[in-house]
This record gives sequence, C-alpha cells and structure tokens, in this order.
Amino acid sequence: MSFKYPVSRPALTGRELEYLTATVEDGWISSQGPVVRRFERAFADYHATAHGVACSSGTTALTLALRALGVGPGDEVIVPEFTMVASAWAVTYTGATPVFVDCGDDLNIDVSRIEEKITSRTKVIMPVHIYGRRCDMDAITDLAFQYNLKVVEDSAEAHGVRPTGDIACFSLFANKIITAGEGGVCLTDDPKLADQMAHLRAMAFTKDHSFLHKKVAYNFRMTAMQAAVALAQVERLDDILETRREIERRYDEGLADVPGITLMPPRDVLWMYDLRAERREELREFLAGESIETRLFFKPMSRQPMYFHPDWPSLKAHTFAEDGLYLPTHTELTPADQDFVIDRIRAFYSA
Repeated sequence: MSFKYPVSRPALTGRELEYLTATVEDGWISSQGPVVRRFERAFADYHATAHGVACSSGTTALTLALRALGVGPGDEVIVPEFTMVASAWAVTYTGATPVFVDCGDDLNIDVSRIEEKITSRTKVIMPVHIYGRRCDMDAITDLAFQYNLKVVEDSAEAHGVRPTGDIACFSLFANKIITAGEGGVCLTDDPKLADQMAHLRAMAFTKDHSFLHKKVAYNFRMTAMQAAVALAQVERLDDILETRREIERRYDEGLADVPGITLMPPRDVLWMYDLRAERREELREFLAGESIETRLFFKPMSRQPMYFHPDWPSLKAHTFAEDGLYLPTHTELTPADQDFVIDRIRAFYSA
C-alpha cells in the first residue's frame, strides 16, 4: 500500500547527485573509489572519532566490530531484549551467544540488570540507542571496566550521538537519519581495531594480494556510489538533526493532551517518533484509511523463533511491544503534514 504520509522517506536534496555523477564519470565506482575514504573521514570527524570504516550495512558493521574484538564460538555478548533482531543476529553470525537484558522505561537496555547476566564467557556489552535515545553509557562503560569487557554501541538509530564505547556501529539504510540506500560505518579511536575491521570487510587480503587468506573474512565493502550519497548526507547532518528536533517538538506539543496516547521520554536525536497508544490496532487502521503509515515497536528478542524463551510475556519489552507504534518521521515532513497527522489522531480518540 502506498501512503501519502509514509513513516520514512530519504531526503536527497544536497549534493548527492553531483557526487554520484562525478563518481560514475571518474569510473571509481567500487570500494576503491576515493570518495569512500572521504566519507569515512567526514563521518568520523563529525562524531569526534579518530577512525571510520565504511561497510555494506549496519548489520555487517556490528559483525565486523565483534569479529575485530575477537568474539567467536563459546563467547557471550550482552544484548538488549528490545531491539531490532539484526543486533542479535550479528552476535550469532560470529558463533557467539547473545544474552538478553530487558529494557527500562526509555526502551533502552536496563543498566541495573546487566551485571546479573555477566558470566566468565561474557566478552562484550552491546547497548542499542533505541529510536535515538542514548543509553546510560557512563554506567555501561563503568561495568565494562570492572569486568574487563568491551563495548560495541549499536548506533543504527542515533546519528549524531558521539560514541564512547570501543566501537560504534551505524546504519545507512534508506529509513535512517542519513542514508546511502544501504550501507554502514564503524567508528573507533583504536587504530588497530580500525585496521582489523577494514581487513575483515575486504576478504582479509594480504598486502601483496597473493590470494592466500589467513582467516575467514567477508565481502562487506561499501561502493563508491553509496559513499558519494552518504558523503553528501553527512554535509547536511546538522540541518537534518535540527529539522528532526522540530518534528519531535511539534509532535510533543500536538499530542501531549490526547487521551489514549502516552508520550515517550525525549530523544537525544530523533530517528522515529515513538509513542504508546490505546486501541493501537484500531488507530493504525483508522490512520491507514487517511493514508498515514505507522509502524509497530520491535518484538522482544526472546519472542523471536531462533532465541525463543517461554518467559517472554513477563518482559517489560513485551509490554511496550503490545501498544507501541511510531509515526511518520522524516526530514521532508512538513509542519502541515504533521498538523494533519496530529489532527487525525485527535479525531480518532475524540470520536
């Protein structure tokens, strides 16, 4: 179904076409194109981080980060219950085991419940900045220090949030704050980790390109065409984030007094505007009839078939998943668009 007011839409109004055209005309369209390095540098600089390693998706970014840290079979990684399943899959791809921790009231991992899940096999804590809310990174990095663990931040939904862990991983999928259509990037201040991730993403070729590969690696490379689009997006990131702050403000003001709607805590950056709604499925059907798209919250990881645990109905993550949804949230959403969405929600609950 096509919606007049979609949940997400990429905003390609900068120099994307110019940079992409130059890349095609130069013939440097593969991962060797110089624009890939330009994007890595620009993205790292924006986040005040020393090194950027571009790759093919946010999921592959997480996989590279875990592999670079030596995560493998027999290891455990702390992962939030409330997240997109790709966070857990990245752990599974390495042969390690994801160990799930329930969320707090802000949907982020409940830091008070992490320590009880740490064992002698735990190697990494993976906080996820849900919908653009920064996790309590001071508490998480303190725990990691106490137990000699590493921290991999899943920042897929948090462009603009400065990393504080060992590696931060971002997605550039079409619905993210900035996009390359597909793509990802890892940020770290550790040059050895950056080199290892770059090595792993490119099939672990030796420097002499001898076709002797000493470890199992991946083809997780970003093309220059993707990097051209991503670079143009980074150049506008300040404006994009400011526009999204205004979108958040207008929704907050317009929906604060609507009976049946519960607003969620503020976000550090706005990826999606999330809320809780009574009679959620009826509301979604009504809004769809007005050509307004909505999406559901993530399901708990312990409800997923590959990670199933029978206690999933008792989780706070499940409670949020039962009545949560998010509204159209993208940089090209106009005040008039938002006014219409807000008006239709108010009309539903006043009927």
